[in-house]
Amino acid sequence: MNYGMKLKDLRDLYELTQQDIADVLKVARSTYNQYEQQYDIIPIKHLNHLCNHFKVSFDYVFSFTKLKRYQDELDKIDTKISGERLKELRKEYNLTQAKLAKKLNIANTIISEYETGHFPISTATLYSLSDKFNISSDYLLGKTSKIKYLDKPKEKELIG
Repeated sequence: MNYGMKLKDLRDLYELTQQDIADVLKVARSTYNQYEQQYDIIPIKHLNHLCNHFKVSFDYVFSFTKLKRYQDELDKIDTKISGERLKELRKEYNLTQAKLAKKLNIANTIISEYETGHFPISTATLYSLSDKFNISSDYLLGKTSKIKYLDKPKEKELIG
């Protein structure tokens, strides 16, 4: 997962300091530095805030696409929609919650919590899902409905 350089590039593009971004997120500068250096994984709510602030998509920040923003993109993450979309994706690949959890190296209960919309998908899990299944992070989060798959489709056999 390499979003740190994108965040730094966006910050530099707008001639902002780490303190400026920390103020936007309402965190300490050292905390934001940890996110940008990827010593700590940026929470999904903070990453969403920065995507909205810079008017870019998650897919762009994750370097899944060069397109900065989708036309129908929303600012808010919808946990109910993301849960439904995760469940659809899992079923499309004939995976149980346990098998998907194993592929993502997380607990089965976490998949269940995501699918029921109790929690937003974590940044690391979102990246892994998008990367492994070639699906748009923004689509999974309910921020767009037009773009479902990323440009380069992967073979289902490699995933299943």
